[in-house]
Amino acid sequence: MADTKREIERKFEFSKAKSARRGVPDLTGTAAIAAVTDQGTVDLDAVYYDTPDQRLAADGLTLRRRTGGADEGWHLKLPVSPGVRDEVGAELSDTVPPALAALVRSRVRDAALAPQVRLVSSRRVSHLLDAAGALLAELSTDEVLAERGDTTAGWTEVEVELADGVGPDLLDAVEKTFRKAGLKVSDAPSKLARALAETDAEPPVRPSGGGPGGTAGAHVLAYLAEQRDALVAQDPAVRRNLPDSVHQMRVATRRLRSAFKTYRKVLDREVTDPIGEELRWLAAELGVDRDQEVLMERLQAHLAELPRTLLTGPVRTRLRTWNTARRTGSRRRTLAALDSDRYVTLLNALDALLDEPPLLKGAAKSPKKVLPKAVLRDYARLATRIDSALALDGGKERDLALHEARKAAKRVRYAAESAEPVLGKPAKHLAKAVKKVQTLLGDHQDSVVARDALRGLAAQATDAGEPAFTWGVLYGREEALAERRERELPDIWAKASAPALRTAL
Repeated sequence: MADTKREIERKFEFSKAKSARRGVPDLTGTAAIAAVTDQGTVDLDAVYYDTPDQRLAADGLTLRRRTGGADEGWHLKLPVSPGVRDEVGAELSDTVPPALAALVRSRVRDAALAPQVRLVSSRRVSHLLDAAGALLAELSTDEVLAERGDTTAGWTEVEVELADGVGPDLLDAVEKTFRKAGLKVSDAPSKLARALAETDAEPPVRPSGGGPGGTAGAHVLAYLAEQRDALVAQDPAVRRNLPDSVHQMRVATRRLRSAFKTYRKVLDREVTDPIGEELRWLAAELGVDRDQEVLMERLQAHLAELPRTLLTGPVRTRLRTWNTARRTGSRRRTLAALDSDRYVTLLNALDALLDEPPLLKGAAKSPKKVLPKAVLRDYARLATRIDSALALDGGKERDLALHEARKAAKRVRYAAESAEPVLGKPAKHLAKAVKKVQTLLGDHQDSVVARDALRGLAAQATDAGEPAFTWGVLYGREEALAERRERELPDIWAKASAPALRTAL
């Protein structure tokens, strides 16, 4: 099983040879540092793995096999933000551990991982302690030798890595002290990045794909590339079961599919429609897990609102058991989708579309002409669905119509948000107004789904000889909530459909 830790660090290098000869200054007295204790020197030998075209390095990931030191083994480092990475470790082995290989699959796909660079380091380690003797950070001074084929490069690097729970202000204080002593923050985000630069092997820039700059085609393709990158980046987070990761990955798939439909005057649908269908498949597979997560949170919240007098039987235990059974299956389904050949084929298809985009004549036009028309087409579709739903009597048919309206509202919102860089505040205001419609309709649909689940929970409770009263109470509350949302819809829609929002586009 792979272990994960959050790594918050800052790397420094000597700005002048004179500073390097003086060495690292004493940090005692800097911020809360009361003592600096020498931990000795350790020799490290790390081999970095990547594809021949350096797909991991291009996205700021590093995968290494390191011997020497207390944490020898395999390490995969995933960027979180500047200076912050998640390090996922696995035991030392001759080949890439399957758990780590899975985490880089969205980047590597069918390409082989092989040794690319070797870094041999002599590391002098010191601990930075506070007045109570607690560890604040680890200070490392590395003499590094990089080897790539017949090419070598060497340098000295100083690194300060925070201990768990220590705030980043300490790094700012250390940087200030170091700057006075002739050390600057390293330009390279990692040793591997510097090694590649020093040995003339920097990863190639990923092609942006797009037609001439300033055109509708260029704008749409830039947006699609952003969503493709979000989809790829969320893959390891979903595999690690990080909070909200499934939702964010699903949003990226929906934004891509929605953009294909919104910008059908820009991109050839003969190419985008099949990819859109595959995106719908992926969103559905991800949705099994995400929908259960949302449903459980809703039922738990509503259960917590009930007074104790309305809680009969082991309702919380039954709810947990029900959720565990459903989440176990949904989690397996999500991972199976990400491990499938179909998923890799989809990612490759997205790359191919961006590398050789199927642009139509509309792509060459100004985005200020193309984007408003696209957004307004989606709005007209939403208006038709809202009017149709409001004309129906309450019941299953209206529930289905409101669900379709919700999907249409989401598409308008995505379209308006994608147009914001060009259309500015008018697009932002429309997106905000339509989001309120989407949120209301989403709550209504969640109530429909919750009532189905509550019927099932009541049946399970009855079969087990437990009271079903509480499930009935929750069902009634959900019914009342849905009716309230339906009453609120006309006013919310009136604001979102105000002509001024559209004419401003």
